[in-house]
Amino acid sequence: MKNWYVVNTRPKKEFQVAKIFGEAGFEYYNPVYKQENRIKPFFPGYGFLIFEFPQHHQLVKFTRGVKRVVGNRDGPIPIPTETILAIKAREVGGLIELEKHGELPGVGDEIEVAEGPLKGLRGVFKKEIGDKERVLILLSYVSYQGQLIIEKNKLKKIIT
Repeated sequence: MKNWYVVNTRPKKEFQVAKIFGEAGFEYYNPVYKQENRIKPFFPGYGFLIFEFPQHHQLVKFTRGVKRVVGNRDGPIPIPTETILAIKAREVGGLIELEKHGELPGVGDEIEVAEGPLKGLRGVFKKEIGDKERVLILLSYVSYQGQLIIEKNKLKKIIT
């Protein structure tokens, strides 16, 4: 029976291993995220593979770039499909969406600037602008109300 297993790769070989298994017809999942305009593995040194144990174990274990299949002395330990689906559910456009400062705010939410020179200022999320990476917020600071355009990833939602 086919199950998901965790494959431990050699350092910086996650993408090479994914390509090899993909070309061989295996279903391999290498979750990735984007940081500073670079695509990086979400679990450096690891990936997920569906194969039949024990039939394909030797083939998988001796694939170029693979260190081992994670398990114990009895063999590899299967991963529940629900775990893989939960990780995939965090993807947006094929990339894992990171919640840098907790839950992402939406229009009308009370927010606080979480980083940069305006850190600590509070306001209301007014609208998203353009490519949805920048947002317009309405700041309420003492007796002054102003608008500010800022990167969305620098905000955090205030939970009341």
